[in-house]
Amino acid sequence: MTQHAATSQPVPTVRMRNVVKSFGPVQVLKSVDLDIYAGEVHALAGENGAGKSTLMKILQGVYPITSGSIEVDGHETIIRSANDAEDAGIGMVFQEFSLIPSMTVAQNISLNRERRSRLGLIDDRAAILEATRIFDDLGVSLDPKSNVGGLGTAYWQLVEIAKALSRNAKVLVMDEPTASLARHEVENLFSLIERLKARGIAIVYISHRMDEIRRIADRITVLRDGRVVLSDVLGDLTPPQIIEAIIGRRLASDLVYRDRGHDADAPIVLSATGIASEHVLESVDMTVRAGEIVGLAGLMGSGRTEFARVLYGMDKATRGELRIDGEVVTFSNPRAAQRAGMALIPEDRREQGLVLDHSVSDNLVLPVIDTLRVGPLVSPKKARGLTQQLIREYSVKADDPNAPIRLLSGGNQQKVVVAKWINRAPRVLVMDEPTAGVDIGTKTEILELVREYATAGNSVVFISSELPELLAVSDRIVILRAGRTYREIKRAEVESEEQLQLIIQGVAA
Repeated sequence: MTQHAATSQPVPTVRMRNVVKSFGPVQVLKSVDLDIYAGEVHALAGENGAGKSTLMKILQGVYPITSGSIEVDGHETIIRSANDAEDAGIGMVFQEFSLIPSMTVAQNISLNRERRSRLGLIDDRAAILEATRIFDDLGVSLDPKSNVGGLGTAYWQLVEIAKALSRNAKVLVMDEPTASLARHEVENLFSLIERLKARGIAIVYISHRMDEIRRIADRITVLRDGRVVLSDVLGDLTPPQIIEAIIGRRLASDLVYRDRGHDADAPIVLSATGIASEHVLESVDMTVRAGEIVGLAGLMGSGRTEFARVLYGMDKATRGELRIDGEVVTFSNPRAAQRAGMALIPEDRREQGLVLDHSVSDNLVLPVIDTLRVGPLVSPKKARGLTQQLIREYSVKADDPNAPIRLLSGGNQQKVVVAKWINRAPRVLVMDEPTAGVDIGTKTEILELVREYATAGNSVVFISSELPELLAVSDRIVILRAGRTYREIKRAEVESEEQLQLIIQGVAA
């Protein structure tokens, strides 16, 4: 680390001071200070919309700074573009990857800075050698000649990291890096981060997952409403202190199971027997009663999402029987499932849950648009009234309901997905990873909505890889393994997250 001679204090690799960012009259960042040191992992936390991504996009040159200053290695630096950020040694691994699937790993790493032969032709061999050197330094095995399109998410992430390092990045920003990774891939990423730290690279780690932050980070800065409300060494803070800083209040029992007094002998609303499909499912059995939340757990590839797709008519069951209220049903498409009283909150809200270029209002009213017609046309007055009602009831932060929904934070986008389907009042609500990529405050709001919906007599299938929230809302838990129902457990039988994890892994009775 560079040090001041007089004080022997390390100079931050990046120092941001009094950073302000405004979009028109709206001030998103309000005099933010941030120090990032070499060889440390600095967690950046806060609710969706708190300003985390905006701050990092300023550092990356995506947004120009409104006022304030940025220093790199003690020298004031102007960052107006991605090229400026690259020249300053700042790299970023976005949630939405920037790779080109049709190109090889090596070609992606050297993209826009390809070496050329004396004849002016692109030198693929030099790109392969450079990629090999980077992967050797990282201690990972990946064929530089592989096409990126054929690789899994974890390898895309590795390529993004290698791409940044090939440009001599000394600061690497990781935005929700484990959102799409399996457990063993998360472990591999953490090992890689430790190796990057040992090389003196500074890591900014943006995440909503407190367990990961506690494990991997050295320091933490929390933003709320565009301001820094906490910045300290992580070891000096307790989890409740961090959560209180994030959401502005103490978290009581939101992630603790509360018995809602549901009737264990209530009528069976959904029954699945021996369900198989062309994708993963071999034989899934499950029942869901009125007023009950049934959690669906299992390792990656166990068939959780595939079962949700069959329930919603996105995939066809090749064997088995589905019943709703005792009547056999067959879904050839999602519309048929909707008519039978099913609704699905999908795993990927951006790809499957929303029409990103349409307005917040359009997305909210879409599932019930036929009820808003006056003659052949949709009534603007009815649509506006329903939009205002849902925004108010579900605490959606949307300054302009007529603006494209892609402009909302991830948490508010997810609230829109939840609101529009609960408003349709389905008999069975299937929720696939409903809190993925949302902050702790939004997560607790969504979990409470789930409880309230079930308490009103509705049935919920709740799919989650986050075991604390699965245990917080589920009355029963069904565990899938290799496309089959492996085990069913009453919530009262599970004493801890660790016990449930061992059962899912198949190493506990």
